[in-house]
Amino acid sequence: MRLAVLTSLVAIGALCGVASAASAGTKVLVKTRTYDITGTTGAALIEAMDRKGPKHGFMTHAIAQTGYTSDWDFDTSQDNGVCRLRRANGTINLFYIYPHATSATTPALQKRWKRFFAGVRAHEETHGRIAREMMRASERSVRGLQFADDPRCNKTRREAWRRIGATYAAYEAKQNAFDARQHSAGGHVEHLIAALVGRN
Repeated sequence: MRLAVLTSLVAIGALCGVASAASAGTKVLVKTRTYDITGTTGAALIEAMDRKGPKHGFMTHAIAQTGYTSDWDFDTSQDNGVCRLRRANGTINLFYIYPHATSATTPALQKRWKRFFAGVRAHEETHGRIAREMMRASERSVRGLQFADDPRCNKTRREAWRRIGATYAAYEAKQNAFDARQHSAGGHVEHLIAALVGRN
């Protein structure tokens, strides 16, 4: 089973790979990509991100984006018609897209950009953390799963997918709730943009 999800930090108005273990049966693979922007003012940098950032919907662009796909491999055993799920091996492929300012800027704008980018990275990494938690929760949801009268393990696998799907839905709701808070009027994203432009 593969699930693809995109979450984005949306503006208002060199690939690298890292592997790490999330838990005993889950692998995390991370890739980060950047896109170049130029501008000599905070407003110009925002406009550049709005033009060149990753697609968010049909017509708009995001400042940054987190996405992931996931795969599961089930290790089952069968004994006298009883199927046991011995282990669920999950892999999550996380990818991030961030802006990279390439133009020369004043020290004041450079300082504002660093603060802005730190806030953007923190936002996207929170999406990544929620996705990692989803994988761990999915693994826990199927631990010890077994069915009698299941010689081919079909019932066991179907129930494992059902439980994982329910866990994914719950964590997707968490992703959406986090974005709703961050993108609300007067929220974190609005403050980040205002600080970069120099309005606060």
